Amino acid sequence: MSQDPQFCRYLVSGRVQGVFFRASTAEHANSLGLSGRVKNLANGRVEIVAFGDPDKLALLEAWLHHGPPYARVDAVTAEPISKELAGDLAPDGFLVN
Repeated sequence: MSQDPQFCRYLVSGRVQGVFFRASTAEHANSLGLSGRVKNLANGRVEIVAFGDPDKLALLEAWLHHGPPYARVDAVTAEPISKELAGDLAPDGFLVN
C-alpha cells in the first residue's frame, strides 16, 4: 500500500558547492519521480525541498549522505514540512535554482 506523498526539507553541509551537487541531486530526484527544488545557500550549504512518496524521499536522503563523486558531505538534516512552507514547486520534476 502506497503512503500519502509528503514534503521534506533537507540541508546538506560539507564541500557541496561547486562540485555538481545541485545538478546531481536534481538528476537523482528526477530518477526517483520526485518533485522539488535544490539551491545553494549563502552559508555554504545546499537546501533541497522535495515532494513525493515517503519511500522515495528516504532513498533521496540516503543518496544525499554521499552525493556526487567530488562532494564531501559532513551532515544532512531532514525535516518534514507543510505544503505552505515548501512554496511553489514544479508539478513534475526537480528544479535547480
